[in-house]
Amino acid sequence: MRLAFLETLDRRWLFLVMGLLVAGPLLWPIGFPVEPGPPARMFYRAIAAIPDGSAVLMSCDYDPASKPELVPMTQTALRQLFDKRCRVVITVLWPGGSALVDQTLEGVADEYRARGVPLTSGTDYVNLGYKSGNESVMVLMGQGIANAFPTDQRGRETRSLPIMRDVTNYSSFPLLVNISAGYPGTKEWVQQVNSRFHLPMVSGCTAVSAPEFFPYLQAGQLRGMLGGMAGAAEYEKLMHESGPAVHGMDAQSLAHVFIALCILLGNAVQWSKSAKQGRARP
Repeated sequence: MRLAFLETLDRRWLFLVMGLLVAGPLLWPIGFPVEPGPPARMFYRAIAAIPDGSAVLMSCDYDPASKPELVPMTQTALRQLFDKRCRVVITVLWPGGSALVDQTLEGVADEYRARGVPLTSGTDYVNLGYKSGNESVMVLMGQGIANAFPTDQRGRETRSLPIMRDVTNYSSFPLLVNISAGYPGTKEWVQQVNSRFHLPMVSGCTAVSAPEFFPYLQAGQLRGMLGGMAGAAEYEKLMHESGPAVHGMDAQSLAHVFIALCILLGNAVQWSKSAKQGRARP
């Protein structure tokens, strides 16, 4: 097999093929099978196990740079919580994330309102908005949620909201759902809240962060975990959805296959060149 032409191949052809492999499945989904793994199943079961109607704390610690990975799992988690009629209290510890989280929250709430489910901001859910301070905010919330967030994203007094009437501190929640892109995020919530206040928690994180958190999952400090777009797609499957993460996995899978093929061809070219040089030696 002659592979010498690959050495002089214009790299723009590679970029074109990669672009088509990514854009094609996003426009026309293929539907590659997605099989949920144990961490995603644990995440789903942890939320399913909490009592219906509970107040649940959800901290969305990310910004628009992580939207493709983390917004789909945020949407699916909100749907599972709203299906259980849970009241969702959301916090944000990243300065660039509050508006995106609010948009995501209201988008899911609008889905339910369109189906005749009367979700109301301040009663069924609230976005308390962004608070600077990282770990110090987490510790302060243990003394009182309203102490750390005196007003919500819309400027309303937190203590006046119906959803907050029986919410004092971490003891008011059966579960923390953390969706995290980095610092502050899952690691800090485990260290500052799970370890100190013993609040059970699950985590959704970016793919690059997931390996760091598997020890927490094995130790039981995390009740479940979603890693990157793959984890979000597995979660959508468990919820019988075919959302942006499932569609995104089609594009991601084809792109990874193409990259692996390029690596194999590159090694084949190098092997062929080395073999030819070896035969040319006297």
